[in-house]
Amino acid sequence: MAKTIEEINEKIQSGNVVVFTAEEVIDVVRKKGTKQASREIDVVTTGTFSPMCSSGVFINLKQDKQKMKLGGGWVTLNGVQAYAGLAAADIYLGATALPDGDPRNNNSRRGRFRYGGAHVIEDLVQGKQVLLKAEGYGTDCYPRKWREQMIGFDEMNEAVLFNPRNCYQNYNVAVNLSDKPIYTYMGKLNPRLGNASYCSAGQLSPLLNDPMYRTIGIGTRLFLSGTEGYVAWHGTQHNPNVPRLENMTPRAGSGTLALVGNLKEMDPKWLRAVSFTGYGVSLSVAVGLPIPILDEEMMRFVSVSDADLKAPVIDYSRFYPTGEGKPRLREVTYAELKSGAIQLDGKDVPTGCFSSYQKAREVAEHLKSLITDGRFFLSCPVSPLPGPTEEQGDLK
Repeated sequence: MAKTIEEINEKIQSGNVVVFTAEEVIDVVRKKGTKQASREIDVVTTGTFSPMCSSGVFINLKQDKQKMKLGGGWVTLNGVQAYAGLAAADIYLGATALPDGDPRNNNSRRGRFRYGGAHVIEDLVQGKQVLLKAEGYGTDCYPRKWREQMIGFDEMNEAVLFNPRNCYQNYNVAVNLSDKPIYTYMGKLNPRLGNASYCSAGQLSPLLNDPMYRTIGIGTRLFLSGTEGYVAWHGTQHNPNVPRLENMTPRAGSGTLALVGNLKEMDPKWLRAVSFTGYGVSLSVAVGLPIPILDEEMMRFVSVSDADLKAPVIDYSRFYPTGEGKPRLREVTYAELKSGAIQLDGKDVPTGCFSSYQKAREVAEHLKSLITDGRFFLSCPVSPLPGPTEEQGDLK
């Protein structure tokens, strides 16, 4: 029997809602079957906690008595360059922004990037103040040309986390077939298949539990780093037209989400800066998406296990940056990846994950408790995300 999001919200309001995490529900479906489970379960929660480079914050600063036009000038926060090509009091700070004089400007390609935009964002969420330096050209209505002060949330009208691309629906497994180590956004890849790096929560990952975007769309409410956030749009590089397995999950990187939420309400437990040697800075973001069980098909979607999900193994020594060589070496399941080693070219290759499964589990469990306690309600998307439109074939 089909349900609606409105009916599920009524159950949340009355305290009668039945919620499982995407990890817990796998065994439930194995024991009861999809039909019975879909009748009994109302919501399945997902979670991920991963570095998401395409993240940043819009800040609207309070003006002093003598006002200043930031737009068209330059602004730094703790020495990290922010984008000032907006209005008089608005700036955007990207998570991967770096200060001048950082290791990217020295002769060492293996320098460690110790501080960047993500660290500024984390400092603000921790309640710290950061040093603002700004220079403008001065106008009749904005005569001030220089501003330098310590600022925190009290000196901001708004601080809005706006992430153009989060929650990748599947991703590569990175390896290195060359004779020298390489340093990437997937970490250090040791030569001659010394290791394999991946970044996904697998069976807990939000978009892998709604592979056709039936319940996730523009306006979907979600848990975002400690507070409520929303899907603002499909994310950049959103590409639903990739080959899929019979369970409709993609066999390569596919959908993405653009997310928005109030930075002032976020918790430093769920928003952490990270630094990768030889590559740069990123921001680990916690995202929890509730999946309403509208019918039996949704129950089948959310009950996929790590053994049901596959990712492509890519040689980053050739595929990045030149794109030369055979992109896909083989496909592996997330169960194989999480076992600690995969088989490749006749050898055991140790695996490591940049996405914290333990934190993803905590996100899903926390969202479950919020819904069960009547503190989080589901929302109907106001518009769907772009879905697959082309016939799916085998990867070549």
